[in-house]
Amino acid sequence: MTDPTEAIAALTRDLVALDSRSSLSNLPVADRIEPELRGFEIERIDYQDSAGVAKRCLVAHRGGHGGIAFSGHMDTVPDTGWQDDPWSARIDAGGLLHGLGSTDMKGPIAAAIVAVRALPDTVPATFLFTTDEETTKQGARMIAERSALVRSVRPKGIVVVEPTGLQPVRGHRSHILFTCVATGVQAHSAKGIGKNANWALIPFLAEMKTVFDRLLTDPSWQDDAYDPPFSDFNPVIDNHGTAINVTVPVATARIKFRYSRKIDPGPIRDAVRQAAARYGVTVTEAEEGAPPELALDHPFVRACAELSGQAAATAPFGTDASVLQTIAPCVVMGPGDIGVAHRPGEAVRLSDLFAAVPLFQALAARWI
Repeated sequence: MTDPTEAIAALTRDLVALDSRSSLSNLPVADRIEPELRGFEIERIDYQDSAGVAKRCLVAHRGGHGGIAFSGHMDTVPDTGWQDDPWSARIDAGGLLHGLGSTDMKGPIAAAIVAVRALPDTVPATFLFTTDEETTKQGARMIAERSALVRSVRPKGIVVVEPTGLQPVRGHRSHILFTCVATGVQAHSAKGIGKNANWALIPFLAEMKTVFDRLLTDPSWQDDAYDPPFSDFNPVIDNHGTAINVTVPVATARIKFRYSRKIDPGPIRDAVRQAAARYGVTVTEAEEGAPPELALDHPFVRACAELSGQAAATAPFGTDASVLQTIAPCVVMGPGDIGVAHRPGEAVRLSDLFAAVPLFQALAARWI
């Protein structure tokens, strides 16, 4: 029998070595995972993203109805800022496996696969492997909307194996993405015949700063169950490569607003829409799903807390649980440190991945 620690290290290395940034197809990763699921019924859900890129989700099940589903995403963020090879998958002398996606979340996926694969066939278990988690959550929506296998087996709970240090996370924020566009007329800036779109976007953003300030200071817009208690309201500005001597024809601000279940997003929506109307800025919205949150005394939360030995918490970031909660109650709990994700030099400690195996097995065996 293969040593589970060797199996986790080998699978993690193989997955990290495959470039699956969200802008690319994840088919090579899905193809690498599928042979690891021998004995499972497998459902492939194929789709094309908005750019026409081929994507695939995998749903796999073994055993009877019910049981636990383990979920992870196959895509990664871009390799921004990396100075060494993001896909080296090298393991150093200290037991760190380096590479983009090692922690978020190819290592946790490998740990879940190896853990569940070693369970008796009589223990019902499901895998939900998504993609586009880092961008649109479209993979999770494809599973929730189209998976016949999920509807057939009806899992009782879902563990999203994002890196939490194996602490159960019972709830997290979800987001609304506001795309705010101002338009102008492109011309040589010295001629005085153009119109710079930034002159409409700048006063709009000044009003958005007042929204941000209120989120930071007004207790009625905050949730003390989260750290930090204030909602994220993060703008990114784009002039689409316009040169400095050209009046800007299009200026775009994308604002990600993250909020917990307690927070009513209505006033934020209204503030964005009303300011946009005043300055001739068009706004479109994309929402990933309602913030998932289970009570501290929910049986699934209690089981995860008891078996992990850690109290359940909440998290400011988002996961596929915002969509997958329509299938079954979700707890986010996986190995690794989310603090090293989304940054150059991402790495995962192999010992952390190995430590997840008995926890995942105990939870699957208990939740029959």
